[in-house]
Amino acid sequence: MIYFHKIIPAIFSPLVILVAFALFGATTSRRKLAYASIAALYLLSTPIVSNQIFRLIEGPAFKQDLNTLPTADAIVVLSGMLVGVKSANGIAYEWSDPDRFFAGVELFKLSKSPLLVFTGGKLPWLSQMEPEGTFLKKFAESMGIPSDSILVTDEVQNTEDEARAVKRLLTKSEPTVLLVTSAFHMPRSERLFKSQGFQVTPYRVDFRVENLDITPMDFLPDARSLALTSLALRELIGRMFYFVKVGLNPVQDAP
Repeated sequence: MIYFHKIIPAIFSPLVILVAFALFGATTSRRKLAYASIAALYLLSTPIVSNQIFRLIEGPAFKQDLNTLPTADAIVVLSGMLVGVKSANGIAYEWSDPDRFFAGVELFKLSKSPLLVFTGGKLPWLSQMEPEGTFLKKFAESMGIPSDSILVTDEVQNTEDEARAVKRLLTKSEPTVLLVTSAFHMPRSERLFKSQGFQVTPYRVDFRVENLDITPMDFLPDARSLALTSLALRELIGRMFYFVKVGLNPVQDAP
């Protein structure tokens, strides 16, 4: 199932779609289609356009003050912040998004919850890597978090798995959680956790759109902007999928 979740968004990415249209137009003498596809690809690769698209995905939320958040039964930090790289000792971990981890640790140190929960994110094609939560637990311990205050879920592959796995750990009826994940990922995550019976207080991190003045550079294409547009479309596909799935079965029992 995880391959389906990864392949479908890749097929419908702006790059794949627009390149396919451009090639089709070029090989069938439909020059207007080819030109329009190239123009669209250019626009979607510019910060002035990609930032506006991604701002719709992130929504109007802003960085919250940690001190204003309520206490909860658990702080839940979702996976998706590490990448594995080759090293002299085999595999080493590097950060792709450290905000989730450090926000979770800071919330714990502010006594927002007695429990810090990491999810055991691990994809099937990364067999040499240990689950993400296992690594994060050791790192949190090195920062002074007591081992018995940290829980790690079973291995999970996507956000729905994470919600189910956390439910198996927190057996209390309607547990309260401070949910920590990227701002763009929060609407889908919050919906999935609520579908499992959690009372969720979201804490968004890893905002991707910078609030800076527009400059001439914003009209020039770059790879980061195209990646941002692609991520926005991928997240939209995910939201639509789970909107239908959760809507058909609003409260799901964990196996």
